[in-house]
Amino acid sequence: MIAELDSPHSKNLHSPVVQSIMLNYPSRSRRLPCQIPMPSVSALGIQSQGRGECYKMSSNLFDGLLNLRSLFRDRRALGHAFNPTNLPHRNEEITSLVNNLVEALRGHAPSNMNLYGRPGSGKTAVTRFVCRDLESKGAAEGCNIRAVEINCRNVDTKYRVLAEIGNRLADEGDEMIPFTGWPADKVFEHVRARMQARGGVHVVVLDEIDHLVRKGKEGDDLLYSLTSLNIGLLDGAFCCVIGISNDLAFTDMLDPRVQSRLSPIDVVFPPYNASQLEDVLRPRAARGIKEDALDNAVIPLCAALAAKEDGDARRALDLLRISVQRAEQSESQQVGINHVRQAQNQLEFDQITPTIQNLPLQQKLVLFSVIVNEKNGLSNISTGEVYGTYEMACENAGEKPLTSRRVSSLIQGLDMAGIITAKKTSRGRHGMSKRINSCLPPAFDALQVMSSAEPVMNEVIGARYRLQNRL
Repeated sequence: MIAELDSPHSKNLHSPVVQSIMLNYPSRSRRLPCQIPMPSVSALGIQSQGRGECYKMSSNLFDGLLNLRSLFRDRRALGHAFNPTNLPHRNEEITSLVNNLVEALRGHAPSNMNLYGRPGSGKTAVTRFVCRDLESKGAAEGCNIRAVEINCRNVDTKYRVLAEIGNRLADEGDEMIPFTGWPADKVFEHVRARMQARGGVHVVVLDEIDHLVRKGKEGDDLLYSLTSLNIGLLDGAFCCVIGISNDLAFTDMLDPRVQSRLSPIDVVFPPYNASQLEDVLRPRAARGIKEDALDNAVIPLCAALAAKEDGDARRALDLLRISVQRAEQSESQQVGINHVRQAQNQLEFDQITPTIQNLPLQQKLVLFSVIVNEKNGLSNISTGEVYGTYEMACENAGEKPLTSRRVSSLIQGLDMAGIITAKKTSRGRHGMSKRINSCLPPAFDALQVMSSAEPVMNEVIGARYRLQNRL
C-alpha cells in the first residue's frame, strides 16, 4: 500500500477555518469534469481504503479489463491491414488490373499502371487483392510471378527502394543488401540479377509514389532504372511497375524521358458513397463484431459520416471500431448511436474535447458567452458583449459573476489554449478592447461537450438571453 501523505502542511487542511471554507464553498465548483466513459474503479481491480487513504491494487491492473465481456469477435477484421475476400463496388477497377496483368500468365510483360483516387477509395486493397490471386494462379499454372509492394512514404529513396526489392527477391544463401553503404549501381545490378535468376514476371507496386517523385531526382532515377529492365537488361524475365497515388498530376513532375518510358495505363478510383460504404462495412462487422452487438442504426451512421468526408472507407472502419471500443469502456451490451458520436469526436476533435471538458465552470460560462453571441450572428465580439452575456449565464447557473478584469484573464486563457482568438484593438478615447472569435471547427458541438461535462450547463444552455444585434 502506498504511504498516506503526512507533512506538517497537511495538518492545516483539518483546521476549523479551512473546513468551514470548504463546506461553504459551492459544491459544483469542486466537481471534477466528466471524462470519456471508462470502466469503473472496481472493474480495474482497485479497492478504496476509506476516507483520507490512497487506493490499493488488489491484483494486476489488466485483470479487471480482461474479465469484461468483449463485443469484438475478431478485431483484425476492422483494421486497415485486413485483406477481405470480397471488395464491393470495385468490379470495374479490378477488371482493369486483371485485363492487364493476365499477360504475366501468358509469359509477356504487362503494361505499367498508375492508380489514382482519394485516400480510402480502395486502391491499395484492390491491388493486393488482384496480386494475391495473380500469384496464386501463377503457382497453379507453373508461372513464376512475384509481387513486391513498397510504401514510398516509409521507404523514400532510390537506394532503399531497390534494396527492399532486392532483399524480397533473395533466395536462401543470397547476400542481403545493406541499409546503406553500397554504390547505387551495385544495388541495381543485384536486383537485375535476382530478377533474371528467378525468371517470370515481377510486379513492383509503389504505394504513395508521388511522395518519392516530389523529391525530384530520386523519383526520376528510380523509375528510369525500373523501366529500363524490360529494354534489354532482362532475358526471359519482365518487370511491371504499378504506382498508387492520391495526386492525379504527379506524373507532370516526372522527367519527359521517364514519362515516355513509363507509358502507364491510368485507373481512377471514385470515392465511395454512403450506400457503398455500408456494403463495405457489413461483411467486416459480421466477421469482427459479435452478433446482436450493433444497433441497426450504427453502420448506416458510420457510413454516412465517412461519406461526407470524401468517401473514405478507412474512416468508416475507424468509426465503427472505435464505437465498439467506446461501448466496451462504458460496459454497454450494445453499440449505439451515442457511441458513434463519441468515436467521431475522438477522431475529429481528440484534443479539443478533453480541453473543453476540463475547463473550470467559470471558464465554460465565458466560452458559452462567446459561442452564443456568434450563433446570434456577431463576429469580432467585444469584451463588454461577452461580459454582458456571461453575467446572464452566471445567473442561470446560480453562480456569482467574477469581475470584468477576472473574466478578461479567463478570455486570455482560452486564447492561449487555442479555443478562441482575442486580439487587442484600440477604440480611440474609449481605450483598448479585445475582438473575440471562436476557433472551434464548425462541426464541433462545444455546447454538448460542456453540458455532458458540467450538468449545470444544461440550465445555462436552455435559458433565453437578451442579446444585441449590431446594425
